[in-house]
Amino acid sequence: MKLLSYIEKGSEQLGLLHEGNVYDMQTLHPQLLSKMALFLGDWDTQIRLASQALEQIISGKLVVTSTPFDQLQLLSPVPRPTSMRDGYAFRQHVAAARRNRKVPMIPEFDQYPIFYFTNHQAVEGPGKISCMPDHFHKLDFELECAIVICKEGRNIKAKDADDYIGGLMIMNDMSARTLQMEEMLLNLGPAKGKDFSTTLGPYLVTKDELTNYEVPAKPNHEGKSWNLAMKCFVNGKQVSTGNLADMDWTFAEIIERASYGVTLYPGDVIGSGTVGTGCFLELNGTGKLENPDYKEQWLQDGDVVDMEIDALGKLSNTIVKEDTDYSILQLKKHAH
Repeated sequence: MKLLSYIEKGSEQLGLLHEGNVYDMQTLHPQLLSKMALFLGDWDTQIRLASQALEQIISGKLVVTSTPFDQLQLLSPVPRPTSMRDGYAFRQHVAAARRNRKVPMIPEFDQYPIFYFTNHQAVEGPGKISCMPDHFHKLDFELECAIVICKEGRNIKAKDADDYIGGLMIMNDMSARTLQMEEMLLNLGPAKGKDFSTTLGPYLVTKDELTNYEVPAKPNHEGKSWNLAMKCFVNGKQVSTGNLADMDWTFAEIIERASYGVTLYPGDVIGSGTVGTGCFLELNGTGKLENPDYKEQWLQDGDVVDMEIDALGKLSNTIVKEDTDYSILQLKKHAH
């Protein structure tokens, strides 16, 4: 099933996508809830009712109005996540980034999965991404996949963790690299370099739709893995390619660590981290390593970033510069 959130008469609405048409949840069954947060909070019942309605639409027993998908103003499928964690699950990306910085691969990567918290209030869907002048100092995308938690749990073991995943969606973890590198000199973050925008979309795909894509996790890992090609295009030109099955740490293993001594709630979103080749930081570093004259590329005002993951659709965003010259990079104090 594909679930999405959109604006209907000025307010947020939850819909079900089938063959290019979107059905408003409340037209399908009186007990179906109209917002993703509510739906996630009563997941088992809501999914059962929505599945039954979808079967009736397919069989022709239920005839209700729908809206073409491409006519809707989409939000993030999960418009206001209860929290937002981002993992660091792809070894290829970590190894390349470290190689490009001329530091050895860190052995701890293979011992435990890590994550950071980002701003769950700055989550957006397809459409415009508004950026400040300082964000344009090495503005970057990050090609990722994300999951949403669909039931409450604490101290969840990896072997059970896939049951807590409601579905998968594309994620673009926007990054302002100058701000990020500045703050991480102090061994804290990333925070300011990431907190202005993360985009999710275009819809949430439930796990039952992805059964045919399941593949074994990497050796010595547990949990579901999916063979889904990942691509990113900037202004129509492909810049990244990878596969979700290249995740070394599974979402199940990240959930195991995230939930240790901590309760996870329906609506919590967890990103995979960047796929190998999935950002300009890595691509520029690799390019310069191979050719000292390599011209760096960063996102500019007006750029269109399209991300595609097999079975998960296409997430399209346009970079827009805010009309201001306000800069926090210029507020640095200097010793006298």
